[in-house]
Amino acid sequence: MQLLDLKDVVKDYPLGQTVVHALRGLDLAIEKGEIVAIMGPSGSGKSTLMHLLGALDTPTKGTASLEGHNLKELSEDELVTLRGRKVGFVFQTFNLIQALTAQQNVELPMIFLGARKSARAERARALLEKVGLGERVAHRPNELSGGERQRVAIARALANDPEIILADEPTGNLDSETGATILELLKKLSIDEGKTMILITHDPDAAAIASRIVRLRDGRVVQGVRNA
Repeated sequence: MQLLDLKDVVKDYPLGQTVVHALRGLDLAIEKGEIVAIMGPSGSGKSTLMHLLGALDTPTKGTASLEGHNLKELSEDELVTLRGRKVGFVFQTFNLIQALTAQQNVELPMIFLGARKSARAERARALLEKVGLGERVAHRPNELSGGERQRVAIARALANDPEIILADEPTGNLDSETGATILELLKKLSIDEGKTMILITHDPDAAAIASRIVRLRDGRVVQGVRNA
């Protein structure tokens, strides 16, 4: 089943008197349950593609669909709701709120979708337990290691039980040993829970856990390879 489907997608950004052509007729389909690594040099369109896959933006031309919903046909409120329910984000810099505990950070996405306080707290604790931080629920980000902060970020991404986990350079700020542990956790979540995992990465170790590697250059897909 195709969960994400991009057809002949063009994305342009006006920049003064010029136009930056970020994506140039890109085609990409991602099936439910896949682990896909998206790779390419700086300026290849990875970040723009991530924004479209996460329903953070819409194409200038072409169609981008998430579960059959054409993003260009949705209002901004509908896009917010769609990505809140369907996409969980994991960032290289963790993007945790420093003043909140690990549990409170994980609860945040559930607040936006109107979950009850008791249900939020119970799920946040369960998710932190799942990622190995059951005893760190009351710690703030500055009391956690880099690997622990990324685990909190992964738990937060899972808060609303999304179909898709979109991870932007998830090992970029971690040492190799910690990065390997995070990649193993992401792979296990995909296998055990059927999550569709999309990794935007320069890291060959991250690409190695993927079932498929998609390479971009100059705003187009130039190669799609299935891992053995």
